[in-house]
Amino acid sequence: MRPLKTLRRPLRTRSAPTFAIALATAATITAPPIAAADASATTLAQTPAGGSASPATTHEFTPQQRQQALSYWTEKRMRQVGRDLDLGPTGPLTRPWTGAEMPTVGRLFFVNADGADTWCTATAVVSKNQSVVMTAGHCVQRGSSIPENHSTRVVFVPGYDRGERPYGVFAARAALTPDTWTNDSTNDVAAIVVDRGYGGELTEQVGGQAVAFDREVGGHITAFGYPATRPQLGGELLYCSGTAEPAPENEQRIPCDIGGGASGGPWLADIDERTGLGALVSVNSHGTDPEHSTHMYGPVLGTAAREVYEAAARM
Repeated sequence: MRPLKTLRRPLRTRSAPTFAIALATAATITAPPIAAADASATTLAQTPAGGSASPATTHEFTPQQRQQALSYWTEKRMRQVGRDLDLGPTGPLTRPWTGAEMPTVGRLFFVNADGADTWCTATAVVSKNQSVVMTAGHCVQRGSSIPENHSTRVVFVPGYDRGERPYGVFAARAALTPDTWTNDSTNDVAAIVVDRGYGGELTEQVGGQAVAFDREVGGHITAFGYPATRPQLGGELLYCSGTAEPAPENEQRIPCDIGGGASGGPWLADIDERTGLGALVSVNSHGTDPEHSTHMYGPVLGTAAREVYEAAARM
């Protein structure tokens, strides 16, 4: 008898649902337990809540863990995690991206705190170390939760397209979220530092999006992601667009019905039609409804996001 599919959504204390995907069907989908020696290493560099020298909660992954992540996320497993979840038809506001190539945007695969395979969307950004990826905080760490509720076996696949991995797979060596996310579920943003790939540092190979901090909310925004909706099922880069407007709790919103799996995808302003580069002004955080959302919300990238980004760029 085929095992039943189970959809697990990250926990948040706020009423709006998040859009990360997780599923557990068979043993090939649920991650095996991490050895005790490795489990302690994942929290090696966590910043204590409150009173810390840095305003970020940081998880560092050992070289052994990074190698395990690369071995774990085979091409077959990446394809399977998409095929095993169907969130229904792609919404009318969401369309396949047919513009300039977007190698900076990719799928972020990981194992969530429940031990289930899952993915989000993430973006390579300009940084001094050429190794920083921006995504949503709930893709890295559950908001308002104990530090152990974080993701493991994290890899970034820039330019992912229907199973193709044109720039390879980059293992995460550190993931940072604002302490405000860890403690209060506000500022749903994260910065991930990835290892060097076979062809060099990340942005040497794919370029990087500029990050616009403290930008006034407004203007035309294009939001990208890899949702688990039909027929794409996470295999293709989709987008929606509209005018951003202010929202409560230091957020902004645009008309968008992109589905689960698009969490962490970039909100880009002023996209160059030739290069696909623009200014990252937010990331997909949550919608208005789990299945029939009319708007996508994202954090305003202010001081908390800047501090996380700058800390990641120094690593």
